[in-house]
Amino acid sequence: MATAPKDASAHTRAANAPRALGFDDADFDRAGRGLVAQHPTGTIANDFGVVWDINRYAFIEQGSENPDTVNPSLWRQAQLTGIHGLFEVAPGVWQARGYDISNVTFIAGDTGWIVIDPLTVEPCAKACLDLANAHLGERPVVAVIYTHSHADHFGGVLGVTTQADVDAGRCRVIAPEHFMRETVGENVIAGYAMLRRAGYQFGPLLPAGPRQHVDCGLGKAVPFWMSGLIAPTEEITATGTELVVDGVRIVFQLTPEAEAPAEMNFFFPDHGWLCTAENCTHNMHNLVPIRGALVRDALKWSKYIGEIIELFGDQVTLTFASHHWPRWGNDDVVRYLHLQRDLYRWVHDQTMRHANHGLNAVEIAELLSLPPEFTAESHTVGYYGHLAHNVKAVYQRYLSWYDGNPANLWKLPPVESGRRYVELAGGADALIAKARAAFDEGDYRWVAEVMNHLVFADPSNVEARELQADTFEQLGYQSESATFRTAYLTGAQELRNGTLPSRPAGKSGLLMAMSPDQLFDALAVRLKSEEVGGLQVAVNFSFTDVGEQWALRLSNRTLHAVPRLDDGAAVSFTLTKTQLFQISEGLTTFDACLADGTVQADGDVAAADAIFGHLDVFMTNFAIVEP
Repeated sequence: MATAPKDASAHTRAANAPRALGFDDADFDRAGRGLVAQHPTGTIANDFGVVWDINRYAFIEQGSENPDTVNPSLWRQAQLTGIHGLFEVAPGVWQARGYDISNVTFIAGDTGWIVIDPLTVEPCAKACLDLANAHLGERPVVAVIYTHSHADHFGGVLGVTTQADVDAGRCRVIAPEHFMRETVGENVIAGYAMLRRAGYQFGPLLPAGPRQHVDCGLGKAVPFWMSGLIAPTEEITATGTELVVDGVRIVFQLTPEAEAPAEMNFFFPDHGWLCTAENCTHNMHNLVPIRGALVRDALKWSKYIGEIIELFGDQVTLTFASHHWPRWGNDDVVRYLHLQRDLYRWVHDQTMRHANHGLNAVEIAELLSLPPEFTAESHTVGYYGHLAHNVKAVYQRYLSWYDGNPANLWKLPPVESGRRYVELAGGADALIAKARAAFDEGDYRWVAEVMNHLVFADPSNVEARELQADTFEQLGYQSESATFRTAYLTGAQELRNGTLPSRPAGKSGLLMAMSPDQLFDALAVRLKSEEVGGLQVAVNFSFTDVGEQWALRLSNRTLHAVPRLDDGAAVSFTLTKTQLFQISEGLTTFDACLADGTVQADGDVAAADAIFGHLDVFMTNFAIVEP
């Protein structure tokens, strides 16, 4: 039987006592300004079930005091992200907010819609387009702009256009330089591990409620469906590039290695509108998300915002982003941009100042706290990022994970370390007794550390699992950061109730959009090195759908691909890229495709088994809070 969440402890009740936060209440006016209409039910579904339901969060009432199981500052943010609907941002600009973790923006061009960031999944994007067409007049989608390479900003593209319309030139798809490379690199190479860890960051398996999921900080929640992708038809390669998109002038600013490896802001010079993508939103962002990703460059991030101010600061009248709500008026926008710029610079500079005094990442994270210039404004609070985590990201970018102390250079793995710590403490019972005393004193961070040792030493110890779950729960209840809250509460849930059954990881809709070399890189990560010792082989592929020829070579237990045929290849296949993807994912085989005539081969077909017979299968729901 599933174990229900528990009450807030006395220590947590004290920490979460309702209090005046001192933030600008104008945020609520901004978030609700220009409401045109709301989705008729708030529930978005497809043939497989409910994809999105904003009604799950009806318990978060506007103007209400926080319950004792939610940090009061996070409760305020949860009220703001719960404001949903189709909003007029400016004449000719509308946003749908609250029907995905991200926003979709609709701009009326001369002949149709320009869509900025079509959400995470197709059903949500389609529902928002339908809402806009119903209330603003139906228009065809003539352009889609991806601000950056994260799935919640392109994954719903098939809800607003089709591959056929893009191929026929009826819809432009515009993205920053290297968009496809970075999309694959971040969502495929590490995608299976990242997806599992994202379950802790976003908490999709936590029921909505005051003791469980209340918000994601950056938006309400993630939708329950798969992302798709249409490759861009145009890439922006330089800051200052100007395009006319369906009669609308747009000037672009590239911001690589800020919030995403491939990202861009853009300005509408005829109107004074500024889109800041995800580089400036109403919270302190992640410098590295807890799900994992490439570490962002806080120094570049700050300088890009400074460049925005220099380029457009005297002209801007409105700023809107891919999350949260807009801001209006030159003075307000410029003040907002200044503080966002200074936030990321402060985190960067102060982290490295103390690093150069010899402090390590953990010590710096414990030392630094945001000064009053930042704590006075809610848009610099770490609802999605977290100062302690961002400090460690800056440190990691410059100095790596290693703190310089040889004691931490080659540590024992968690199970072995845990076993020895339990023995050192005098056994499991003694360790639990000490941990329980610390729990009663509200010393939850220490309890989490010591109980982690016991859970990894003996995951069958029910008392240890329960105490660790109770500890995670109180830490989650107190967290101002939504990502920290959901990580703690998801960990508690899994310790108490177990994880979902493990199964082969699903086939990402992103894989179908990969180029051949990206597909080969994804295959290389799956090669079982221990099984291919002594094997050497080359296999040729001629792709009829993309008109490319490649050789894939197995050498010294690694795979390498080159964009030409190998004269010494053991076998040459003629097929489509899609067919190779299906074969690599185990959806079909070379033999089956040869038998039905969809693939042709010249040479020893069995030789390909040296590669394709030794590909690993990644499984969902691997253990995180236990071995």
